[in-house]
Amino acid sequence: MELNPGGVIAWLLTGVIAGWIAGQLTRGGGYGCLGNLVIGIVGALIGGFLFSLADFEGSAGFLGSVVIATIGAVLLLGLADLIGRR
Repeated sequence: MELNPGGVIAWLLTGVIAGWIAGQLTRGGGYGCLGNLVIGIVGALIGGFLFSLADFEGSAGFLGSVVIATIGAVLLLGLADLIGRR
């Protein structure tokens, strides 16, 4: 496995954007830069896992990655909200 600077920057940028969009969709605001980053990256893992279960494999490009990460982040925030209400 090889980490190149462009790949790491793309992951970070995707995470921040996806976390911010998920925050806008679920609560009307973001969670700060670091919070958006963590939510977006965890969302990318969740979204990637779910899309791979549905046989959507391959390269989605930057925009597709943001969409998949956002879907995963919204699911993460929804689950956190459900757990927090109990």
